[in-house]
Order: sequence, then C-alpha cells, then structure tokens
Amino acid sequence: MIYYISGGERSGKSSYAQDLALTLTNRPIYVATSRIWDDNFKDRVQRHTNDRDHRWTTIEEEKEISKHLKPDQVYVIDCVTLWLTNFYVDTKNDIEACLKQAKQQFDLMKASGATLIIISNEIGMGLHAQTEVGRKFTELQGWINQYIAQQADKATFMVSGLPLTLK
Repeated sequence: MIYYISGGERSGKSSYAQDLALTLTNRPIYVATSRIWDDNFKDRVQRHTNDRDHRWTTIEEEKEISKHLKPDQVYVIDCVTLWLTNFYVDTKNDIEACLKQAKQQFDLMKASGATLIIISNEIGMGLHAQTEVGRKFTELQGWINQYIAQQADKATFMVSGLPLTLK
C-alpha cells in the first residue's frame, strides 16, 4: 500500500503521516532523506526527531531507500523533496539523469511489498523560482510528484493542517 501526502511547507504533512503510520502499526519506521546542509537545517531535523517517541525507528538514507525496506513493515518517507535534491545535486542538476534515477529507486521501493507513507511538497504552488537551477528543480519536483501520486493507492493534499483526499 502506498500513501502519498503532499502540500506546502508547514501544512501539517509530517504530523498527518506520523499519525497515519501509528494507526497502521505500533512500530513504524521513519526514513529521513535529508542531508544536513547547515545549522538551521540541523535544528529542523532535531525538531522532527523530537516529534517521534520510543515506538519509532529512524533510518537515515539520502537516496537508496529501497535497500532498507522489508515487506509487512510501515515506513514514513520524509521527504521526496529532500530525497530528490540529493539526486539533483549529485547529477549536477541534470534533470533527465535525476528523474531517471529517482523513478528507478521509487519503482524498487514500490516492489518491496512494504507499506509506504510518502511525504512530498508542492513547491510549484509558491513563488516562482528566480534562478534557472530553481526553476529546473521545481519542474523536476512536479514530474516526480505526478509519477508517485499516479501509482499511489491513496493520495492526500494537506492545507492548513487539514487533509483533502485526492484519491
């Protein structure tokens, strides 16, 4: 089963995903995809970590999430945007290579038999990126979001802490 949760920054995606995971299992696994870019980001990661209690196991994985997945377990993957950023940086902003690698990795994740709760961001709904790199990433994010959402069993859009069911 794949649950896809998307929305804007601070829309309540992570809280919603964590609550959902706890309705499905008493031992959820949190997959943190972020690289620690600076002290501000380190604080943000710590804030997310503090939101989870003893029932949670955390796995830190920047790109190859599928190698950690086991059938019959519930994973919250937080988040596609940071995961995609890792591919984007490592491919030196090559959209085609990045999209290919991310799709291949998602396909492996889907084939794992695990229950996936995948969090992403709708960055294309915000301000228009001022740089070419930013505009390319916004397009890339939109394409991978579509790819994942189309294959998800359930999709939810978060707005102001409220879930809107897409499918």
